[in-house]
Amino acid sequence: MTVIKIAMAVTALIALVWIAVFGLKDIPIKYVRTEGVFQYLSKDEIKTALQPLVTTGFFDADMQAIHQAVSELTWVDAVAVKRVWPDAIDIKIREKKPYVRWGQQSLVSARGEIITPKNIDLFKTLPILQGPKQQQLKTLEIMKGVNTALADQSLKMAEFTINDRWAWKIKLTTGLEILLGRNEQLKKLQRFLKTLDVLGQEQVEKIAIVDLRYPNGYAVSWKPGTEEIDWSHRFPAEHDASVLRKIVPFRNIQ
Repeated sequence: MTVIKIAMAVTALIALVWIAVFGLKDIPIKYVRTEGVFQYLSKDEIKTALQPLVTTGFFDADMQAIHQAVSELTWVDAVAVKRVWPDAIDIKIREKKPYVRWGQQSLVSARGEIITPKNIDLFKTLPILQGPKQQQLKTLEIMKGVNTALADQSLKMAEFTINDRWAWKIKLTTGLEILLGRNEQLKKLQRFLKTLDVLGQEQVEKIAIVDLRYPNGYAVSWKPGTEEIDWSHRFPAEHDASVLRKIVPFRNIQ
């Protein structure tokens, strides 16, 4: 620590001597160094934002203004700015990481920050999240919980929507839509997921919509062209359709 303090004191002394001899404005900024791992943020964007702020002297440069200018860039999550004697400014930048799409034109980071990129088409592979205005963080946290439940069954979400009445709807990458309503959504979802093994993969793939807004069961809408299922042939006599109904009574909503 003593060595560091001595080095800092020497640096400060050199700076004071330089100022006394040459004056503040005679120390130009020669280097502006940016550090970070950038996937979406370009060096040109940073350069454009900094250009009018780093043409002054080393000591005249406004660190707060530089910090603010970089922070306002679309993809910047966090910034640290410092002077480096005798003629440089170092800027460390952490880039935002998109987690899902927010509506049709924006994104949401894992921390719930809204990002509006110039080209949303670059993020078509991300799931779509839609929810009430100013509620992206709460909606995102709910989506993460739902994703965990789906992952246990190797299911992947394509869209998750919460409307203004806080009713939930899921759309899987397979095209299957799951309506969850406004009450006990996770409980109903878990109950449905437990019936997938009983239904079997072949039958699950034929389902277009599952409506879980019933207290003791759910309704199914089959894809067009799906033949009526004869549950008596699907299950042995001792485990016929009544077994399935005990787990979750069906209503066909075709």
